[in-house]
Amino acid sequence: MTEYQPGQNPPVITIRNLGKSFGAHTVLKGIDFDVFPGQVVVIIGPSGSGKSTFLRCCNGLEHPEQGDVTLCGRPLISGGKMLAEPALNALRKEVGMVFQSFNLFPHLSVLENICVAPVMLRKMSKTAVREQAMQLLEKVGLSTKAQAMPGSLSGGQKQRVAIARALAMSPTVMLFDEPTSALDPELVGEVLQVMKLLAQEGMTMIVVTHEMGFAREVADLVVVMDGGGIIESGTPDHIFGSPENERTQRFLQSVLSQR
Repeated sequence: MTEYQPGQNPPVITIRNLGKSFGAHTVLKGIDFDVFPGQVVVIIGPSGSGKSTFLRCCNGLEHPEQGDVTLCGRPLISGGKMLAEPALNALRKEVGMVFQSFNLFPHLSVLENICVAPVMLRKMSKTAVREQAMQLLEKVGLSTKAQAMPGSLSGGQKQRVAIARALAMSPTVMLFDEPTSALDPELVGEVLQVMKLLAQEGMTMIVVTHEMGFAREVADLVVVMDGGGIIESGTPDHIFGSPENERTQRFLQSVLSQR
């Protein structure tokens, strides 16, 4: 995958020979993958190609049958065996994840949604967490919504709150699993704008998305998956300008023709 360059920091995530099945259906096939600090990796490919399952293996939400996952220099999965709790939960704190569905607590205000995890899991003081949460709401353009309830927000606003909530744990890497797929088209841009800001600030990110414009503009590395494996990877210029794999070419033709 991404080759290590002299002088470059070690990978944040290292994956070797990753394999995952659901019953008789093989979802991931022997994937090797590295993600380096500050890198924005965008994963594209047809539905059912294993993108979301791969992402969930990166923080142990899915348990692969084979392979190794190293996160921040520490083994998360070794030989298909998951790290035992509580070490597993401690390591997961390094990873923020944003899902398709926003997963906000409906009975808590926006501010409370952001504050609950740092207080409970990182044992931070409520005063410090509240101050940080307000700064994050400012970052995602929702400082006036601190006391609002999730049910009063648009889908785009809910997703921006979900991003702020993930950032509140001060993660080393952020994972995004099709964060705009559940949004109305006119709301997609406001979420992508926040993600672009995070990329500009140097956040390490892995993004599964169908937003080809975002991939072309923001990614350092575009990874194409199909049939449970990585069929091609490279810079946006390479993948969108001169892809080598015939399956990549057909996928992009299909997707871009619908735009």
